Amino acid sequence: MKAVRTDREIDCPGIDAALRARGVDLVTLPDGVSEADLIGAVADADLLLMCYTPVTARVIDAARRLKGIVKYGVGIDAIDMAAAMRRGIPVVNVPEYAEETVAEGAFTLMIALAKRLPEITQAMSRDGWIWPAQRWLGRDISGATLGLVGCGRIGRSMARMAGQGFRARILGYDPHVDAATLQAAGIEKVDDLQAMLRACDFVSVHCALSDSTRGLVGRAELACLKPSAIVVNVSRGALIDEAALVEAVVAGRIGGVGLDVYSVEPLTKSGHPMSALFDRDNVILFPHLTFFTAEAMRRLEEDTLARCHEILDGRPVTVRSHDPRLRAQRAGIVFG
Repeated sequence: MKAVRTDREIDCPGIDAALRARGVDLVTLPDGVSEADLIGAVADADLLLMCYTPVTARVIDAARRLKGIVKYGVGIDAIDMAAAMRRGIPVVNVPEYAEETVAEGAFTLMIALAKRLPEITQAMSRDGWIWPAQRWLGRDISGATLGLVGCGRIGRSMARMAGQGFRARILGYDPHVDAATLQAAGIEKVDDLQAMLRACDFVSVHCALSDSTRGLVGRAELACLKPSAIVVNVSRGALIDEAALVEAVVAGRIGGVGLDVYSVEPLTKSGHPMSALFDRDNVILFPHLTFFTAEAMRRLEEDTLARCHEILDGRPVTVRSHDPRLRAQRAGIVFG
């Protein structure tokens, strides 16, 4: 059998070694591989593993032997689900490997900006010591209001850390989660996103990217924020109107921004729509690595391999995600 794994820059030695030990002919392709080259690689493949590389309808239709697509990660927005379902090719992701990990990453960005760690450590490196002048005043999480845009498992983990851990007030906007469920997680449900944003000292975005959430935090929503508000996004760059976000930061209309995700990746210091955010004291740019811990990667490899073995064995593949796009599948899957 043959498997193709895209995005080989993501180091997954356990996955690669286990597939090869099984006798699978594994081909790894780099980030940015062209659609034509991917089509050529998957033409005779039984299994496709992907993380960020777009899997278009043309790719799916060209893979005549394909038995399954495994997203070794969470978001499936880069996969043409309609094309996969039309062909009866099951698609599965790995939704649970980094829920706490990514929430920890979001909280790290938030508290680092609140305490002004980037600019203070830079000043210490430059000057050796600084005194407590007004320009270095940090902020408390305790007593502040955190707004969550999306209250799934990662958002609820973030709520626990900031609410139970730091005694912040937690507001949540998520049309797909009922008030009782949010209340049990310590979150006050808000049905009006703009109204919630006006009340927030901190905002953390935790949505899946879909047609309905693309640009969810747009220019009008950003205009609702307090000038001191700190915005964190560890989910998908396209959830926020990035051009409007850059304008707001450059104009000083936002207190701080912590980003781990971007509509166009990799982020580059020049020639990128968000290059203007580099080297700003109130901005932290992280290279889509909040998921990347030893523990999370071990879980990712184990769960990914379990799904790969199901597909290669001809068994139904286990879908644990509650994403409605995955739950709409009917061929070759079982819900776990």
